[in-house]
Amino acid sequence: MVLGDRMADTPEKVMRFLENLFEASNIAAARDFENLKSFAMTNGHTGDIQRWDWAWYSEKLKKELFDIDDEILKPYFSLDKAEKAIFSLAGSLYGIKFIPNDSIPVYHKEVRTFEVYDKDDTFLALLYLDYHPRAGKNGGAWMTSYREQHKDLNSDQRPLISIVANFTRASETRPSLLSLNELTTFLHEFGHSLHGMFSKCSYESLSGTNVARDFVELPSQFMENFAYEKEWLDTWAVHYITGEKIPEEIIHKVKQASTFNEGYAFNRQLGFGFLDMAWHSITEKNTYDVYTFEKEALKRTDLFPEIPGTNMSVSFGHIFGGGYAAGYYGYKWAELLDADAFSYFEETGIFNRETAESFRKNILEKGGSEKPHDLYLKFRGKEPSIEPLLKRSGVK
Repeated sequence: MVLGDRMADTPEKVMRFLENLFEASNIAAARDFENLKSFAMTNGHTGDIQRWDWAWYSEKLKKELFDIDDEILKPYFSLDKAEKAIFSLAGSLYGIKFIPNDSIPVYHKEVRTFEVYDKDDTFLALLYLDYHPRAGKNGGAWMTSYREQHKDLNSDQRPLISIVANFTRASETRPSLLSLNELTTFLHEFGHSLHGMFSKCSYESLSGTNVARDFVELPSQFMENFAYEKEWLDTWAVHYITGEKIPEEIIHKVKQASTFNEGYAFNRQLGFGFLDMAWHSITEKNTYDVYTFEKEALKRTDLFPEIPGTNMSVSFGHIFGGGYAAGYYGYKWAELLDADAFSYFEETGIFNRETAESFRKNILEKGGSEKPHDLYLKFRGKEPSIEPLLKRSGVK
């Protein structure tokens, strides 16, 4: 019943997707595991590699292979330049403009507001930006709508969109600097905001980001791809002291590091997906031994030694109370879509206005007013392929 409203609208389609990804990535997962095990043994580890060993040795191996961390990148990612660059990127792709308006009432003095105008100067939306942590503010980052776009009689009510984050403040000696993860977070939430701002629907319940759960992350994750593109970084990312561009060597290392242990990451996510579908595909009343049931569902993807007495199903909140019942596959499904969509931009040019216009008209403007599968076919002209995701992730 849940899948009936999703892009992957049948259990068979979901299982086929999970199986295809597993077949394509399990060799890379085994490779990642053996590489880490060998590294750990070389560095004095004895016995099996346990779950609690993974993060420790993984970080050490990543540092040795790529010699790169957030501190190397931060000086090139000042928040004020990132904001201008992201606005400019939206302008290059869609022709839109962001005009600051300080006269609009806000809930806190640090919140900044922008009027967003289309390429023909028609009003699109208001955008609120709330960047920094403060007492009483939730952690993390998110996009939200104070008013969804909708049509009221003959009037098009444009949306009020907000991006909230917790980026480090500027100090007396340096501006607010973003880590790579924070830059991708900014791009991610901005992608959601474009989904809200471009909406052209009749009803609030179908406008903007009110789409199928396995489709909603396409616009946001699509935008993250630009964080690794030299062609875009070269337009703005300079050292805040020297004014020098990021060395090409660092960009290359960042892209390489982004695929580190992706085989293992695939395997872990697919395991969760298989377990989710196993529980929610039960069709007959029975008495299940939870431990045995889980062990069977995870047997192909579990790389670590068994730990008697442990069981994740009893605390897997996402699939029993977190809205992801029969939907955990959606994390990888969204990656499939964004990788396939961005590969189209790579083919035509990452700033190609014609491709961007198709993405806007067929994805960003439509909300949930049409089936997501139909919308994607209109944009891409074919079914999404797993090949761009496998290539980007380095598992093939």
